[in-house]
Amino acid sequence: MIFSSIFFLFVFLPVTLFLYYLAPWKLKNPVLLVVSLIFYAWGEPVYIFLMLFSIVFNYLSGIEIDARKEDGNPAWLRISFWFTVAVNLGILGFFKYYGFLVDNLNAVLPVQIPYRELALPIGISFYTFQTLSYIIDVYKGVVPVQKNFISFGVYVTMFPQLIAGPIVQYSDIDVQLAERKLTLYKFGEGVTWFLQGLGKKVLLANNIGMLFDTIAALAPANRSVLTAWIGCLAYTMQIYYDFSGYSDMAIGLGKMLGFEFVRNFEYPYISRSVTEFWRRWHISLGTWFREYVYIPLGGNRVSTLKHIRNILVVWMLTGIWHGAAWNFVFWGLYYGILLLAEKFLLGPVMERIPGFIRQVITFILVMFGWVLFFSPNLSSAVVYLGNMFGINGNGFIDSAGLYYLTTNLLMLVLCLVCSTPFVWKQFRRLALRKGNAPGIAATVVYTGIFLLSVAYLVNATYNPFLYFRF
Repeated sequence: MIFSSIFFLFVFLPVTLFLYYLAPWKLKNPVLLVVSLIFYAWGEPVYIFLMLFSIVFNYLSGIEIDARKEDGNPAWLRISFWFTVAVNLGILGFFKYYGFLVDNLNAVLPVQIPYRELALPIGISFYTFQTLSYIIDVYKGVVPVQKNFISFGVYVTMFPQLIAGPIVQYSDIDVQLAERKLTLYKFGEGVTWFLQGLGKKVLLANNIGMLFDTIAALAPANRSVLTAWIGCLAYTMQIYYDFSGYSDMAIGLGKMLGFEFVRNFEYPYISRSVTEFWRRWHISLGTWFREYVYIPLGGNRVSTLKHIRNILVVWMLTGIWHGAAWNFVFWGLYYGILLLAEKFLLGPVMERIPGFIRQVITFILVMFGWVLFFSPNLSSAVVYLGNMFGINGNGFIDSAGLYYLTTNLLMLVLCLVCSTPFVWKQFRRLALRKGNAPGIAATVVYTGIFLLSVAYLVNATYNPFLYFRF
């Protein structure tokens, strides 16, 4: 089940909100836990047992680690902690990476190891990182152990951010699990966030995504330079509106339920450096790796060589987290190298380049990165990048490329403009000022987004969600 579906909008969400608000305070968390498990089981009926195991195991492990701390036995404390971490990473590794590992072994071994390809449990990367956040924080004494099983279950399974984030660290939500405010204003704020995300996903991501799928399906020899660049730009817009739209909907649903989640995107495509881009893109993932990998490795408070090592380790892991394929590994290392270049080589040079030029350069570098990301394998990524520079393609400009450009120019421009703060600033200036008329204008805009999105979804045959892959 995805948020941008008719069933979710008109059945699951209304029923959930009705039950949640009807329930007395002591029953709100149990209601939320039950509906979240139903939400997950709707698409993954078998893997619900895996999620239940994760909840029970990490709940008991947290209590065990806390008890070992009370005993004052550091050796057993470390054993309990690392055992828990190993089990969590082992489950993630088995379901997400064992096929990749066996494929690579089969490529070098004289015998073939047979294996059965398993469907990836939806959201396993996200909820595994959340449970690890809890275990690490309990071990370090950052947060108290959670002894209420229902509250811990809600933290792991909460449906707004279960399958696509943002990754909620336990320290950010500990207090909210016990007490949170439910107000009409907050609910209304949540509705606007949700509708904003719904519009991004349905009206922008889905429409521009069809253009990318069309171009990606072409044989490399039939792609001109123009066509290849249009396809890459289309995906660049699709993944932003797809993922940030889903994150906005998650934040909005959280507010409707009384929770506050961190913002996951902050107009990343206006960045003037790759470093800035990663401060604006998938913020919760960057924060997780910084706090639980980069800083424990020593961060930047080590020698230059170890600092370089720390950055490369973090970005290799970031690539692997996104997918079990060599193109994801190289995607992570690509950004690691770019960040190192900015930090140690290009900093003074970049400061002398006009801001707009830096934005364009950063945007193009990000587009190259997305080729590694969207390609099914590394060789396909190399071929597509070659097409973008006229290698083994269909010339510089062809009739197909001109057709894609002219028929989708308005959508491409709309996506580019909406990826900047310009549209939001104008909307706030015209529709969110004090007074009745601007309030009515905002209501009309949000109602229009909802009606247009529903009209699209009623007859839609194309409604993917890219981050289901991860």
